[in-house]
Amino acid sequence: MKIKFLAIGILAISIITSCKKNEENGGSTTVQASTQLNVAYGTSTLQNMDVYLPAGRSAATTKVMVLIHGGAWSLGDKTDFTAYVDTLKNRFPTYAIFNINYRLSVFPNNLFPTQEMDTKAAIEFIYNKRNDYLISDKFVLLGASAGAHLALLHAYKYQSPVKIKAVVDFFGPTDMVDIYNNPGVVPQSSVATIVGATPTTNAALYQSSSPINFITTASACPTIIFQGSSDPLVNAVTQSATLNTKLQAMNVPQSFTLYAGKGHGDDWGNALFFDAFTKIQAFVNTHNP
Repeated sequence: MKIKFLAIGILAISIITSCKKNEENGGSTTVQASTQLNVAYGTSTLQNMDVYLPAGRSAATTKVMVLIHGGAWSLGDKTDFTAYVDTLKNRFPTYAIFNINYRLSVFPNNLFPTQEMDTKAAIEFIYNKRNDYLISDKFVLLGASAGAHLALLHAYKYQSPVKIKAVVDFFGPTDMVDIYNNPGVVPQSSVATIVGATPTTNAALYQSSSPINFITTASACPTIIFQGSSDPLVNAVTQSATLNTKLQAMNVPQSFTLYAGKGHGDDWGNALFFDAFTKIQAFVNTHNP
């Protein structure tokens, strides 16, 4: 019996030592892929995220992509991006993907800057759990519409606790004063309701919520932009093109694709999205090596 227990003990030590060696070598042979849905990062039921962790990940090498859904800051859900998760896994197989929700602006509750603060809280939550998740500090943000606005705002405005390596902007608002003054098919009153103010009644809020105002040096986050030229919600010229011009003027790495005659993503079709994701893959691989 002593010999049996001794053999079991030696085997256990061997397994532990093997696991330790694998962990020291990046954990590539021991860590399995994991999906965790509706992980809470705050106390509200809307402060949650879906987590997709790749196999073989390690805190030294596994990069992070955070997805932020659109919906005019008052609608939408992380499930809007669920259909793209497999595409992103195929394009970025070694990345950990986090698909986040945030509290929606419904007057008089959760007005700006609630959505900005939730995005910040979610990213800080992910960063602070990087040892648990076995992920690195190389973060990329990808957002659509209002989610792109939140991605851009965070990428340009916050350098701590982690500086974002690249940001992907699908037709996101960049200048909130211009969104109010040129709201497209959205009534101007609706913009004021979502924000909780007008540029006249709270100029500071509009200034602090506009991503374009935080591009001040060449070290601003590398940005790739996609926009339809006939977008009825986000003006291609005063929003995306103006953002691109400022990035160029500040010598920030950038890419801008304008799809002629296309709207707010709903009419783009598979071919354009394939083109967009191919460009994203190249851009992200360049700026988050």
